[in-house]
Amino acid sequence: MRRFAWLTDIHLNFLPPEQVAEFFRQVDGAAADGVLLTGDVSDARGVTARLEEMAAAVTAPIYFVLGNHDFYHGSIREVRRSVGQLCSRLANLHYLTGAEPIELAPGLGLIGHDGWADARVGDYDNSNVMLNDYRLIAELAAMTKRQRRGVLEALGDEAAAEIARVLPAALGRFERVILLTHLPPLREACWHEGKISDDEWSPHFTCKAIGDVLLATMPEYPDRQLSVYCGHTHSSGEVRPLPNLTVFTGEATYGQPKIQHTIEIG
Repeated sequence: MRRFAWLTDIHLNFLPPEQVAEFFRQVDGAAADGVLLTGDVSDARGVTARLEEMAAAVTAPIYFVLGNHDFYHGSIREVRRSVGQLCSRLANLHYLTGAEPIELAPGLGLIGHDGWADARVGDYDNSNVMLNDYRLIAELAAMTKRQRRGVLEALGDEAAAEIARVLPAALGRFERVILLTHLPPLREACWHEGKISDDEWSPHFTCKAIGDVLLATMPEYPDRQLSVYCGHTHSSGEVRPLPNLTVFTGEATYGQPKIQHTIEIG
């Protein structure tokens, strides 16, 4: 039996150092074979430091993607670059965006990508939501709403293209595949307080481009299973849009990071 601890939206920048250290002790104490982290570790000013601290405190390998908060007060390109450099020197830290499929256990593969809300679900044009993403991330700040939509769609397309590349490769090798991403890839998985997000919020909380890839790919592999783990909405939910595709969305509260649950693979 292999066991993997799933974390999401831990927002360690909301905690004092002693609580960060205590949380890392809890994660290490779970004695998992691996840690699966679906983004929002900190912000751009502290994400690499927190990941390095986690890698030092947790014995198990850590497999992760980044979330939108990880780019606050910085840029997507620079944070991804610095995190990639960190992982190149820490053997137990694995950034999945841009990586090839990883074997977690016999018959079990892992892939991932940060993803991005691509404004294609709900009613972006009439939404009055103004996320901090649009103020605090270099690639999204200082532009009109229309200009921003083009950038959001491009970020979603970039993520979807990468998933379209690595998912078939993983399904060709493994009976079961786990996909880590930050954003719910389907509207049905975009939970908030027990309900599906409405047209006002869902454009900013769903990556439809990735969802489209999953829905198109999985029917071609009926004897394979894909489990998607995501966060971002801070509310839990589970949806099974296809017999071989399940999406799990994790819950979170600022200042109270936790292990979502332990995934056991026989």
